[in-house]
Amino acid sequence: MSASPLLAPPDARMLFDRMRNRNIMVIGDAMVDEWIWGTVTRISPEAPVPVVSVDDHSFTLGGAGNVANNLRALGASVQLVGTVGHDELSERIGSLLDAIGVRRDGILVVDDRPTTRKTRIVAHSQQVVRADWESTAPISSADGERVTQFVRAHARDADAVVISDYGKGLISRDVVEAALGAPLVVVDPKPQNMALFEGVSCVAPNMHEAEIATGIRVSDDASLERAARSLLERLRCRYVVLTRGERGMALFSADGVQLHVPAVARTVYDVSGAGDTAVAVLTLAFAAGATPELALQLANFAAGAVVEKLGTATASADEILALIDHGFQTG
Repeated sequence: MSASPLLAPPDARMLFDRMRNRNIMVIGDAMVDEWIWGTVTRISPEAPVPVVSVDDHSFTLGGAGNVANNLRALGASVQLVGTVGHDELSERIGSLLDAIGVRRDGILVVDDRPTTRKTRIVAHSQQVVRADWESTAPISSADGERVTQFVRAHARDADAVVISDYGKGLISRDVVEAALGAPLVVVDPKPQNMALFEGVSCVAPNMHEAEIATGIRVSDDASLERAARSLLERLRCRYVVLTRGERGMALFSADGVQLHVPAVARTVYDVSGAGDTAVAVLTLAFAAGATPELALQLANFAAGAVVEKLGTATASADEILALIDHGFQTG
């Protein structure tokens, strides 16, 4: 598979202009990412583990909330649909969404599960440990129907829908079918739920997820294509985009298009949330009428920009353009 020609900065700037103010619905598992930042100076006398002296403590949007945050950073109008628990963290999610201007009338408060929280302890720019509070059981049929009805009522007004599936029990086939009322549906799937996404416009799993979903071990370009073609045939979707970490991204289409772009990050500090950034930018580019080649390259540069930051992060148009300029000058 040959690499695509490098995205020219003027094309990227024009695309960013077209992407602004697009109306995007994000459906998915909303989370709070809790960050405890500190330094390690000794090992605990109680067990062979580092003792972290805490310097800072912060909260950011995680999961589908991070997708929404990335979309807002590029000027999209965003509505988030999902569930939170009846707890203090649900109020924090609401405050974080309000602060960036994401509409949250599609957020449903439920009583039988907590708001998902992922707590990361970071010392010297490295994660020491992560702790998760969550439920992965399917939401109740009554709550599922409320989510489905909301999506059915509002998806038709969106330029695109992103389904951000973290496997926490929100996504059902009914929700997917309701989302298909939008002209474009892009999914970041979990492999165990892959069958739910038949008929969507695009699925964008990472390589490990694609291998699990297809049973195909990817070791070269031929096996990569087999895995992608398997997903295209099973899901009857228009595009399969595979994120490949340090090997970049690849796109396969139902009409035979194959594209590959290499990774562009200059320094990798943290891959947390890079997939969220890639799917957000990919969706927004498609919604703005970008060709598959332009959409893939822009998503790849955006992912490259966020892995140069520590923690779940967003990439602004200026940051992505700076990376594109750097690549164009040295490519």
